[in-house]
Amino acid sequence: MKAALEKAFPGVNIDLIASSGGVFEISLNGDLLYSKKQSHVFPEEEMIIDVVAASRNWQ
Repeated sequence: MKAALEKAFPGVNIDLIASSGGVFEISLNGDLLYSKKQSHVFPEEEMIIDVVAASRNWQ
């Protein structure tokens, strides 16, 4: 997953932070972009890339 994000967004620092309890969240600059806990769906890599790309906060 990290490799796919780094390929899609070159030069961006990606940190994957381990969690427990089935929580999977995507945050960017403090803004929550996606939450598996809320959606009950684990996203595919392409979905994550689309969510980040749609955020105006990533550049």
